[in-house]
Amino acid sequence: MYAVFRTGGKQYRAAKGDVLRLEKIEADEGASVDFDDVLLIGEGSDIKVGNPVLTGSSVSAKVLRQGKSRKVPVVKFKRRQNYLRQGSHRQFFTEVEITGISATGAKKSAPKKDEPAAKKAAAKSPAGDQAPSGGKPAARKAATKKSPAAKKKAAKKTGK
Repeated sequence: MYAVFRTGGKQYRAAKGDVLRLEKIEADEGASVDFDDVLLIGEGSDIKVGNPVLTGSSVSAKVLRQGKSRKVPVVKFKRRQNYLRQGSHRQFFTEVEITGISATGAKKSAPKKDEPAAKKAAAKSPAGDQAPSGGKPAARKAATKKSPAAKKKAAKKTGK
């Protein structure tokens, strides 16, 4: 069984026993955390997809360690402007081990459109917007523009 969940502005695919590096989470080492933003749960050909999330589903994990990633150079440079700024950045991360996936959430079905609501919306629209034959909105007339040939010709100067 696997799940796709969202945390720290990113999405991760995880199965039980996987070790992942996530964006920093405020939790102590050894603590357990639950991720409730589960987007998808799959097992073989049985896949449950959320709309956008599966309600009641969660991914539980244990925090292994907190740390900083490797140093990444940051360079800002503009040529011919005597402008160069150099620095570096180390991103914080949290390493977690997935301990379980609960798949209690069911797929949310799309709301069905009922016919009376569609008829009410059609009745509210003004009669001038609809074509008399098909009930489709009438085509709008394009704004009339003068063609380039319609410009006045410049008067010729006579050489005297």
